[in-house]
Amino acid sequence: MNDVVRALTDALGEGSVLTGEAVAQRATSYWDAAPTRALAIVRPRDTAELAEAMAICHRFDQPVCTQGGKTGCAAGAASTEREVIISLERMNRIEAIDTIGATATVQAGVTLQALQEAAREHELLFALDLGARGSCTIGGNVATNAGGINVLRYGMMRNLVLGLEAVLADGTVLSSMNEMLKNNAGYDLKQLMIGTEGTLGIVTRVVVRLAPLPTSCNAAMVACADFDRVTTLLQRAQRDLGGTLSAFEVMWNNYYTAATEPGGHRPPMPREHPFYVLLQAEGGDPGADATRFERLLEQTLDSGLIEDAVIPQSETERRALWEVRENFEAMLAGRKTFLYDVSLPIRCMADYADEVAQRIHARWPQGRAIMFGHIADGNLHLFVQPESPDADHDASDEAVYGPLKAIGGSVSAEHGIGVEKRGWLGWSRNETELALMRTLKHALDPRNLLNPGRVIEL
Repeated sequence: MNDVVRALTDALGEGSVLTGEAVAQRATSYWDAAPTRALAIVRPRDTAELAEAMAICHRFDQPVCTQGGKTGCAAGAASTEREVIISLERMNRIEAIDTIGATATVQAGVTLQALQEAAREHELLFALDLGARGSCTIGGNVATNAGGINVLRYGMMRNLVLGLEAVLADGTVLSSMNEMLKNNAGYDLKQLMIGTEGTLGIVTRVVVRLAPLPTSCNAAMVACADFDRVTTLLQRAQRDLGGTLSAFEVMWNNYYTAATEPGGHRPPMPREHPFYVLLQAEGGDPGADATRFERLLEQTLDSGLIEDAVIPQSETERRALWEVRENFEAMLAGRKTFLYDVSLPIRCMADYADEVAQRIHARWPQGRAIMFGHIADGNLHLFVQPESPDADHDASDEAVYGPLKAIGGSVSAEHGIGVEKRGWLGWSRNETELALMRTLKHALDPRNLLNPGRVIEL
C-alpha cells in the first residue's frame, strides 16, 4: 500500500478510503464510462475529516482531484492514476433551513434536487436549476459557478451563495458561513472559491439564498421565423410579464429536429420552423399571471412575431415540453460528439451560429453543429457531430472558439474551464488577468496539489 494511502486509511478508517477494484468499478464521469483511475478515493464524513485528509496529502505532496456529482462537461473531475480523489458524496446533509431569513445551510455533497425538494417543503424555492439536478451537487455548483435555466431571473450560483466553508491545500479550514445578504466587512473571501473549480480550496459547506415558492407557473413552446423575432419576443416577454419571466430557452431547428427524431421525443409541433422557444413565467398571482401570459401569446401570434404555439394543459404536458429541451441523450447515442458551452452578446448570436455552422460543414461536409441554449443570458450550447470517427477535436475547437475573440465572447458560459478548455482560456482572459490568477493559485496552493492541471497551470 502506498504510504499516503496508508496514512489516510489510518487516520480516517478503511471505510473512508477506497482502493483497487473499488476505484475501478466507478465510471470516470457521467460522460465517460471508462473505469476511474486514481491512487484512492477518500470519502470524508465532515469538514474535520477532510481537513485531516488534506493535511496528510500536503505532508506527502500528494495531488488531489475533487469530485461531486461528476456531471461536469470540461473533464475537471476526471482523475489520473497519480491523484487521490476527494469525494464529497458522504457530506450530504441539509443542516438547516431558515424560513424567516430564507436561507439554507447544506453540506457540499447535497444534490441540487434534494435541496430544491427540501426548500419546497417549506414553501421556498432554491432557484438554481439545470438538467443534471438529480446528480450534480451543491459543492460542484459552487465550484463551477453553475448557471442553468433560471439565470435570467435569479442569476448564477454566485448570486445565490451568502457564505461558505472550504478546506485549503494544507488542511486549513476557511469558514465564512455568512447568512446575511449585506456584509461589507472586508474582503468577501467566499468569492475566492466560487467558480474556481476546486483549484484554490475544497468547498465543504454552503449558505444559500432561498426565494418564495411561486404559486403560478405558465409555460409555452412557440415557433419563430427568424432570430430577430426571437430577440424581439424576449424583449416583449420581459416587458409584458411584469418581471415573472424565469426561463427563455431557444432551440435552433437542427436541435429540435434531432431531439424529435425516431427514438427521441414526440414533436409537440411541426418540425419545419427555424427557431423554437420554450418560455416560462412564475409568479405569485395565478389569475393575473395567467392573463398576462395568455395576452402575450395572443398579441405575438396576431402580429406574426410567433408562428405557432403549444400551451401545456397539465403538469405532465409541461414536463413533456421541457424534456425536449433537457433530455438530449437520443441525439448523442452512437455519434461522436464534442460538447460546447459559450457566451456572447445576444446581438451577435445569429451571425456567430451561422459562421460556426459554415466552419463545421467546410471541415466535415456530413457533420452538423446542433445549437440551443438559454440565450437570454447570452449562453449558447453546441453539439458538434463531425460524423467522422477520427475527427480532430482541436479542429472542432477552432471552429467554435475561433470567432469568439473578435466579438468579446467567452469559451465558457457556465461549464467552467476544467482540462478541456485550459488551452483556450487566453481567448477570454487577458495576460494581466491570467497573471493574477496564477498569483492567487500560488498564494493558496504553492505546491499545486488542488486539482492540478485544471483551469490554469502554475
